[in-house]
Amino acid sequence: MGLAAGGLLAGPCAARAQQPALPVIGFLSARAPAPNGDLVTAFRRGLTEVGYVEGRNVAIEYRWADGRLDRLPALAADLVRRRVTVIAAISGTPAAHAARGATTTIPIVFANGGDPIATGLVTSLSRPTGNITGVTFLTTALAAKRLGLMHELLPTAAVGFLVRPNNPAGESELRGAEAAARDLGLQLHVLTATSERGIDAAFTTLRQQRVGALLVGSDPFFGDSPRHLVDLAARYAVPTMYFAREFVEAGGLMSYGSSPTDTYRQAGVYTGRILKGAKPVDLPILQPTTFELVINLKTAKGLGLTIPQWLLARADQVIDP
Repeated sequence: MGLAAGGLLAGPCAARAQQPALPVIGFLSARAPAPNGDLVTAFRRGLTEVGYVEGRNVAIEYRWADGRLDRLPALAADLVRRRVTVIAAISGTPAAHAARGATTTIPIVFANGGDPIATGLVTSLSRPTGNITGVTFLTTALAAKRLGLMHELLPTAAVGFLVRPNNPAGESELRGAEAAARDLGLQLHVLTATSERGIDAAFTTLRQQRVGALLVGSDPFFGDSPRHLVDLAARYAVPTMYFAREFVEAGGLMSYGSSPTDTYRQAGVYTGRILKGAKPVDLPILQPTTFELVINLKTAKGLGLTIPQWLLARADQVIDP
């Protein structure tokens, strides 16, 4: 009787012990978790599309650098020590470089705005080599387009460009903006910031130099501070062009770019495909095919600007609360 009861009790325990461990995704981000919940949700949605649900048949280890790029190599190394199945290096070229520097064997899926070839992540978009592939939303390549739109709106205004230094993708973006400025006959006033205090100082410089318009570089650090940037632009009455619609929804004037949420979703899909056995070399780098111009009319009115009808007609969304 005792043996039979013991056997019955041991059966379920033994079955649980023999269940295979869940595959683990290492989620590495240069950004902070609080402002990026919608992007994490989009990543999970992509995983779900290929059959993976966090907590059910896959686990995710999150590592956030909170805007401190110097933390990324250690965070990537920690994920490698934990023997994750795949690393999703999200939200910027530095995260992807940190992951690639930490491992040559664990597959890596990146999602960032820089040119993956120009920043040295891959040598081919159609057939990436090594252990890395991913998705780009081409924010850096669109700097010239953003500058052109701002110049069309304010043809006589001096234009500033806010960048974070020591970011390869940001440097590529700045070069594109400077080339476009030369073509337009404009002098581009370059401002740098690595902290909120630095952003405050940049706006003070804008006022001192009588710069009449601003472009915000597509660094993840700026993406984590949309409200701070939007509030400063309103306080200093500086018409500002951003790289993502979230800024305009928060009260910014204009944005032009692809959809970050769709990019994160696609990164989730690629991560799930690798969990199913696909190799990075067989997954070409994905690029966006659609871009959106978003304009906030209330903000324009507050700045004393009249948005021309031809520009409104080109907008994908006009926010007019």
